[in-house]
Amino acid sequence: MSLLAGRVVIVTGAGRGIGREHALEFARQGASVVVNDLGVQLDGGGSRAGEVAESVVAEIKALGGDALANGDDVSSWDGAASMVNSAIDAFGRLDVLVNNAGFVRDRMLVSMGEREWDDVVRVHLKGHFAPMRHAAAYWREQFKAGNQVDARVINTSSGAGLLGSIGQGNYGAAKAGIAAMTLIAAAEMRRYGVTVNAIAPAARTRMTEEVFAETMAPPESGFDAMHPGNVSPLVVWLGSAESKHVTGRVFEVEAGIISVAIGWRHGPRVDKGGRWGPAEIGSAVDKLLAEAPEPEPVYGAS
Repeated sequence: MSLLAGRVVIVTGAGRGIGREHALEFARQGASVVVNDLGVQLDGGGSRAGEVAESVVAEIKALGGDALANGDDVSSWDGAASMVNSAIDAFGRLDVLVNNAGFVRDRMLVSMGEREWDDVVRVHLKGHFAPMRHAAAYWREQFKAGNQVDARVINTSSGAGLLGSIGQGNYGAAKAGIAAMTLIAAAEMRRYGVTVNAIAPAARTRMTEEVFAETMAPPESGFDAMHPGNVSPLVVWLGSAESKHVTGRVFEVEAGIISVAIGWRHGPRVDKGGRWGPAEIGSAVDKLLAEAPEPEPVYGAS
């Protein structure tokens, strides 16, 4: 039996790259897929929503699967609601939401403009929140009506959000927010039968083609370590009934490697038992830092 047989999945940003690979793999595993994509350029400009999403729908139907193209803006409150409703109207239910859509406008912080900040944070962070909010409302209604809910949300963070990345203050901040929101949503939505996890993928896409320029050529070994399709098996499994026991986790995935990220944790502490004087703080901080592990380096830092 297919891993996702009978389940209905929304994948945002599914027209190209990693999102396209997700949509195709979900279809191969028996899911009905809503292929959401605005068809924008790398920096978020322009739009070829119908053409880009429909091409993936055609691929899925050629595989014998069922799919629906959707061109709603996930960073719009009404657009996110419309997308969720389109899945329910077309297939009668919604079981899995994969938040993947996004774009980049990289700048050093000293050079970044307000629009570059606002647009990237809006599309990534609000573009995760709004679909999740409307999907959660649907699942809560189903739960309160006495219907069994076994739903999944898979968000897309990034190493830039977990560790930081030079020149990506807007993108990194949004992706860090997505990781935190994943933990909160997992705790809040568990009661309704919904798990929420996130991935931090590394693969060759439009957003990373400069980073992985050296691996663009097909490898002689036959295994393309940076192919975006390497990310999708984990996402599909997280969308399945088998992953019911996993929630509130962030997984890093690259090539054939899967790891679970360990986020902020309480570290060493000192307690004076009263208010500190400013002159006392330096030695206390030095003691804490001596006991704490060194942080992972920021991507791109020299």
